[in-house]
Amino acid sequence: MILTRRTFLTASIATLLATPARAQATKRQWVIGIIPDKPFDIGLIDMNLVPLEYQRQVVPYSGTEPVGSIVIDAAKRHLYFILQNATALRFGIAVGRQGASWHGTAVVGRKAKWPSWTPTANMRRKNTQLPIRMAGGPHNPLGARALYLFKDGVDTLYRIHGTNEPSSIGKSASSGCIRMFNENVFELFAEVPVGTTVVVR
Repeated sequence: MILTRRTFLTASIATLLATPARAQATKRQWVIGIIPDKPFDIGLIDMNLVPLEYQRQVVPYSGTEPVGSIVIDAAKRHLYFILQNATALRFGIAVGRQGASWHGTAVVGRKAKWPSWTPTANMRRKNTQLPIRMAGGPHNPLGARALYLFKDGVDTLYRIHGTNEPSSIGKSASSGCIRMFNENVFELFAEVPVGTTVVVR
């Protein structure tokens, strides 16, 4: 089921409407609603703050990948979920160093809701304040959902995940793999089963 934003807009919009317009413009708040989720709700992003190129949209697609597969164009910061009738659902992404360094074909080997995050030893050497492990939650850099990519049964250490930094979408992130808005990775997570093919270009 392809989800719609209208399905999840909630009473949190009332808070924005009650805020003076000048304050809204100054704060440029990212969150304008929620998707109810457990144990944390997922914020809906104000798409007025996002360039059209990186907003969720159905686009023509002429590739040969089968329906239901995922194609990542790291250079253009786009992720495609292949639909029927030569179309795809395109999402904006952010690509970190890990995301830019791996290309090829993999499968979704594991899925996690509100995943925990374990920084690599190299990350901790560069930033000694990083924890050894961070529990899942709104402050976790993996966001609300994560898809773990495997090749030949081996973890590639490449992930498609949410983010707690929505302003990074469409950009090169300082670390990590493929970031999506939490609402977008929430939708993708619901659509793709373990075993889904992922092509990274």
